[in-house]
Parts: sequence; C-alpha cells; structure tokens
Amino acid sequence: MKTLKYFFGWLIAGLALIQFVRIDVPPAPKASPGEEIDAPAPVKTALKRSCYDCHSNHTRWPWYSDIAPISWEVRSHVRDGRNWLNFSIWKRYDEKKKVKFYKQIADSVDWKMPPADYLWIHKDARLSPEEKRRIKEWALSHVPEDER
Repeated sequence: MKTLKYFFGWLIAGLALIQFVRIDVPPAPKASPGEEIDAPAPVKTALKRSCYDCHSNHTRWPWYSDIAPISWEVRSHVRDGRNWLNFSIWKRYDEKKKVKFYKQIADSVDWKMPPADYLWIHKDARLSPEEKRRIKEWALSHVPEDER
C-alpha cells in the first residue's frame, strides 16, 4: 500500500512539474480578410470547420490546450499546420506554391486530413464523402491538367 502511495505521489508531482514545459506557437502572422483563401461557400464552410484550427489564424484553443502533455501535441499540430499552409495568408503565396497546395489538398482530403487524433475530440470536423468530393473537385480545378 505504501508503494502505491509513493507511486501516485510521484506521478502527481511529475504531472505538476511538466506543466512548466511549454511548446511555443509563434503568434499568427498579421493578415487582413482580403488575404484569405477564396472558395465557394460550401467548400469554405467545410474548410473552416475541419481545417482552420491548424491551418489559419483562427485557431479555437480548447481548454486542454494548456494542460501538458496534451498541450504539447495540440500546440505542435497548430505550429506545424500554420507553417505548412495558412489559409489566412493564402494570397501571399506565389502561384507555383498555390498549385502545389491545391494538389496536396486534393490528395490529403481523401486519406489524412483532418488527422484521426483530431477527429477523436472534434467529431464535427469529420468531412462527409460529399464534402470531400466537393473540396477535391474545387482544388483540382485550380491545377493545370498536365500537373494532376
């Protein structure tokens, strides 16, 4: 019994201490609404619901995003997502980069985005087959035929 008390005591102390280890997310780059991606209303609605938390300046930080070790994963996802693609500053990207992103959006919407661990908690972010089809068609419409 004494060993169990020590174990839980050390566990609680360890959890308390790791709260001081933070993953920094750089502040979102300043952007005007005019720099945001343009898309038809159904596509933009789906993107906002499923992608914007990690890929825009409009992150909704849930309560657990401040509790380590979960916060490490959440903040890492947002940092990496914004670094890869930020819908809030879309118009700053050159055309070549936009085409690359459109192709990657079309590919990733079918099998890896949003990530499964995000969908565990954010069930509303799940894309329906129709939304996936719509996003894919929209993205591919911006990719030249010879690059698809």
